[in-house]
Amino acid sequence: MAPPYQLCLVLVIFLSIFSLSSLPTSAIIPKANVSLPIPSSQLVENLCNGKAIQNHRFCLKALSTPEVIAAMDTTQLGTLIMKVGAANAKATLNVYNEIIKKPGSPQALKALNCCVEAYKYAILSFEMVSSELVEDPQTANYDVAVIGPEIANCEKELINAKVQAPRLLAGNRFIKYYVSMGYEITSTLELENPNEY
Repeated sequence: MAPPYQLCLVLVIFLSIFSLSSLPTSAIIPKANVSLPIPSSQLVENLCNGKAIQNHRFCLKALSTPEVIAAMDTTQLGTLIMKVGAANAKATLNVYNEIIKKPGSPQALKALNCCVEAYKYAILSFEMVSSELVEDPQTANYDVAVIGPEIANCEKELINAKVQAPRLLAGNRFIKYYVSMGYEITSTLELENPNEY
């Protein structure tokens, strides 16, 4: 039987490898202060309780950063949501680009390339919506809404090609949540300024 210190060493190595194996996924998951959660603002609460929001808890967690909590109005909150959505899409795109480099079937490569294009589109759309929020919330609403079908097509391609990648599925799910937040905030802006557009 191995001495206790060797067992401890093996256990430490195993736990280190196990904890490191999940690091790339953390780039996709929104960062939130788990030990001391920041209370959300009324603006965030109202948004996360909106009809378009697909996951209330995710919304609150994703929007629990000090910068977001300090948002003074709906437009500022919308701009921050678009930045977080774009950052999330970029992190997921990086995961797709990593996986494309690995050998796979032609069908899988086709599906992954479809998803890369969908995420490039999502990033551009989130960035474009940021600039449209003030001038034209109606166009911003449309531009954020059309990201959803692109991601749905990506998911369909992955399923058809039998690509098994939990990180990609999580990234797709998260981007849908950001799209729902973007849709909710742009809808709110349209209601707040009905005569301007």
